[in-house]
Amino acid sequence: MTGPRYTPLAQSLPATVPFVGPETQERQRGAPFEARLGANENVFGPSPRAVEAMRQTAEDIWMYGDPENYHLRQALADHHGVTPENIVVGEGIDGLLGYLARLIVGPGDTVVTSDGAYPTFNYHVEGYGGVLHKVPYSGDHEDPSALFAKAAEVDAKLVYMANPDNPMGSWHRGADIVAALGNLPDGCLLVLDEAYVECAPDGTAAPVAADDLRVIRMRTFSKVYGMAGARVGYAIAAPGLIEAFNKVRNHFGMNRSAQAGALAALQDEDWLSLVQERISEARDRITEIARDNGLETLPSAANFVAIDCGRDGAFAKAVLDSLVAQGIFVRMPFAAPQNRCIRVSCGTGPDLDAFAAALPKAMEAARSA
Repeated sequence: MTGPRYTPLAQSLPATVPFVGPETQERQRGAPFEARLGANENVFGPSPRAVEAMRQTAEDIWMYGDPENYHLRQALADHHGVTPENIVVGEGIDGLLGYLARLIVGPGDTVVTSDGAYPTFNYHVEGYGGVLHKVPYSGDHEDPSALFAKAAEVDAKLVYMANPDNPMGSWHRGADIVAALGNLPDGCLLVLDEAYVECAPDGTAAPVAADDLRVIRMRTFSKVYGMAGARVGYAIAAPGLIEAFNKVRNHFGMNRSAQAGALAALQDEDWLSLVQERISEARDRITEIARDNGLETLPSAANFVAIDCGRDGAFAKAVLDSLVAQGIFVRMPFAAPQNRCIRVSCGTGPDLDAFAAALPKAMEAARSA
């Protein structure tokens, strides 16, 4: 009896996940977190209209969701002024990145990203045998010029860039990204992750034509819309690329409740505005807490703030470890020099009060270590 015959690629990969979830950490520490400020979830929650829409679907959950996501795609197309043929819906941006990698990346194909950028993208690329080439951040910003130059150098099929960026919260004007597209090599696709764009200043969203063959834009209901647990993401791209997703996607991957909730959330602009206001207030409070402890924050256009701990990655890790030990779940960048920071998600008043109480102790513990 020999067991499953794995592919050579599967045999070569480590059995890891891009992120260790807070639930795993709670089990390890034997206690729940007092403040969950590490996963960039929207603690202010989804629109009450979205909650009610999902509640109303409960009795119909015996039915599969619409495999075409028809009504949600129609609404998203109207929202963005494009056609439904420009929209694909999937199980969060993470799911769509997996489908895209399956469509584009084969063993040995080259892909470019920033060193320290979103690790789930890397996970999907490596899972299909792609070869990652990384460029450093420039002043805590992803560097479009360097990314596109590297893509030309290695004949990349994909370039990944997030705007606003995770984990730093930095951002570029959308017009500047469009201007830089002239240097994107022919045959290379820019994967523009705009998960946090609803948190950002006006002008951050890239004004890219939906039919532009050079770009696919990724959006989500996990952040500002407060539906991370529902796993609803979508992409905007030229119809040919969108149609190609039908070759590989899980057509019944979206459940009925998630579809209904996303549709209702999209239509509740008042709730969206309220959440955006609360995120802005929370970013200001995190900055205030950092400065009370002699620390500086990086300007953020996302629903989190990167706090510069003032030394190296080992020191920042000591700060993080002490915060976790005190019941405050936060995360940090994993590549130098960005790993001098910890990353704190926007939270409620009590969440940030708990963080404010824990940070001085964490700084003292890190200095002692």
